[in-house]
Amino acid sequence: MGLLSNRVERSQIKPGDHIYSWRVLYTYSHHGIYVGGNKVVHFKPKEKTGSSMDNSLTSSGSSPRLPSTCPTFPDCGFKQINSGVVLSCLDCFLNNGHLYCFGYEVAPSIFLSRLRGGTCTTAASDAQATVVHRAMYLLQNGFGNYDIFQNNCEDFALYCKTGLLILDESGVGRSGQASSLIGAPLAALLSSPLKLLIPGPVGVATVTAGMYCMSR
Repeated sequence: MGLLSNRVERSQIKPGDHIYSWRVLYTYSHHGIYVGGNKVVHFKPKEKTGSSMDNSLTSSGSSPRLPSTCPTFPDCGFKQINSGVVLSCLDCFLNNGHLYCFGYEVAPSIFLSRLRGGTCTTAASDAQATVVHRAMYLLQNGFGNYDIFQNNCEDFALYCKTGLLILDESGVGRSGQASSLIGAPLAALLSSPLKLLIPGPVGVATVTAGMYCMSR
């Protein structure tokens, strides 16, 4: 296990795994849920009507109203109208990048040794069948509006894996990638409902340290 990510081979992943691939010289990563059959359900910004796909921000697929350009998976790019949740083949999801598997229930020492967020969490994952069910349900029903700080692809995958979703109006991202942009401890503190229970400076320090492990 490296300090930056968890690179794996395709033969190692199984349905229900939270996978990701780094983009643009490791500046950010794109996350999704592997649902089996060489298919991935993931969340990305909605494409504007008549605009071409921005490959630097999205990973794969074409509009469901257009023929798929994927040579191996005819339904690659399927999504509901006005939804950012997309079904893609693994090749298109990776977009020529390497494959990584997001870690769950990692030891705090390993979690804190990571150079950046967005690669693992101390939280536990639900059963594989439950994870796949959530991903397929959201493919049909959507996951709201994409927001790079408050509702992004990592948030989508984390919800599918754990069923946990923090809703607040702080404007601070919940995922590890978003937290990394402003400092994970502070982001976790500001975005956590536990902020209402903090009695004083000692509590701030304690909850900040604790929530740091949950935010990534």
